[in-house]
Amino acid sequence: MTYAVVDVGGCQVIVEPGKFYDLNYIPAEPGDIINLNRVLFLSKDNVYSIGKPCLENVMVKATILRHFGGNKITVFKMKSKKNSRVKKGHRQRLTRIFIDHI
Repeated sequence: MTYAVVDVGGCQVIVEPGKFYDLNYIPAEPGDIINLNRVLFLSKDNVYSIGKPCLENVMVKATILRHFGGNKITVFKMKSKKNSRVKKGHRQRLTRIFIDHI
């Protein structure tokens, strides 16, 4: 089984070929092919490679499928005895990518 740990947008994600993942927004068009070159760890046929901090000459090719909004989060702040209440919502922009190969 082949998998890799990739640093994308400040998050470390374990990726496998042939699967799709939801990551923070990546500024590219749907259908574009991107190269994720910050590979921190690689496992291929029970041979492990660890980068310091990243592996040289290892790249993950991915295709951007679509952009969408995540689940809505409600943020409610209240200060007691001050009659102050603030209710806001937030939706994180996400990008769905498909891992072509490592």
